[in-house]
Amino acid sequence: MSDVNVPSTPWRAEVIQDFARSELFQRTFQEGMDLVEETAGYLDGAGRQASKLLSRNAALAYAAESMRLTTRLMQVASWLLLQRAANSGEMTRDQVASEKTKVRLDTASAHDEATGWAELPTEFRDLVNRSLSLQARVRRLDEEIYGSNIRHLTPQPARDGSPVSDQLSLLRTVFARG
Repeated sequence: MSDVNVPSTPWRAEVIQDFARSELFQRTFQEGMDLVEETAGYLDGAGRQASKLLSRNAALAYAAESMRLTTRLMQVASWLLLQRAANSGEMTRDQVASEKTKVRLDTASAHDEATGWAELPTEFRDLVNRSLSLQARVRRLDEEIYGSNIRHLTPQPARDGSPVSDQLSLLRTVFARG
């Protein structure tokens, strides 16, 4: 695994700053945060109740897909928070470029190929589909802003090697500055 360095050329910094101040970013940021909140509410409430009524196969699909869903949304939220931190001056462009290499924007979904998918609650499937759409848009924005030659790497392992620890470390970095 290699580190990816985004060249800090003046035009690139301008592109990043312009984007982070744009209406497009503001709308995308709000949509992302709203989707995180809506998903958390659903999974803790109606989704928890609905999952108890599922067949064994559907319950397994629900459990696996809910993990993917939350991971996907945490990654997207991390990327959005990094852009906001750069815009507000809480982090330098170089810090953002370094931290964003830990963010994965490629969390897949079993989707309708999975056994039991069709049995999953409609609201849950809608959340999955919306999260995939948001992730795809953020991935395109990332490629547009930082360059198409930047690959989305596996997060660098934390001390304990846990992906959850990696994510928490990234979130602590962003929130510690604000």
